[in-house]
Amino acid sequence: IGLSGPPGAGKSTFIECFGKMLTERKYKVSVLAVDPSSSTSGGSLLGDKTRMTELSRDMNAYIRPSPTRGTLGGVTRTTNEAILLCEGGGYNVVLVETVGVGQSEFAVADMVDMFILLLPPAGGDELQGIKRGIIEMADLVAINKADGDLVVPARKIQAEYISAMKLLRRRSKAWRPKV
Repeated sequence: IGLSGPPGAGKSTFIECFGKMLTERKYKVSVLAVDPSSSTSGGSLLGDKTRMTELSRDMNAYIRPSPTRGTLGGVTRTTNEAILLCEGGGYNVVLVETVGVGQSEFAVADMVDMFILLLPPAGGDELQGIKRGIIEMADLVAINKADGDLVVPARKIQAEYISAMKLLRRRSKAWRPKV
């Protein structure tokens, strides 16, 4: 499962909760978290793992942060191979967290069985903020942080994306993307 979304959408927090749910159901979960690399130093913070403290201590979970090292598309040069290694290592579910959303951060969509675009409910002009290319690649658009005072904005953005998705060409005849 590939996951992308804008900064602050809650990708790592979502993965922590979803991963824990899966491990409680006896799945072995692998998380490949991709972080951007500095164009100046080449370094990377690899901070996504710090937001997955419970999952990182779970014996049925493996978390591997990796820097992009200049690779475009939201993943690393070796993400596809890392997915295969995790599957070969007995992990039932492999979650790939991309760098974040932009016009080209959807290379992961061709590497996974499902590509999820995670969105916050109140980020401004939503349909303008997310590029058409990534919306067309999404198998599922999930509105995250949809509780408390954000329930109404979450329902509004859900309705906007449901309408927008009707205008896009589907990637598969068998699956209609959900919001």
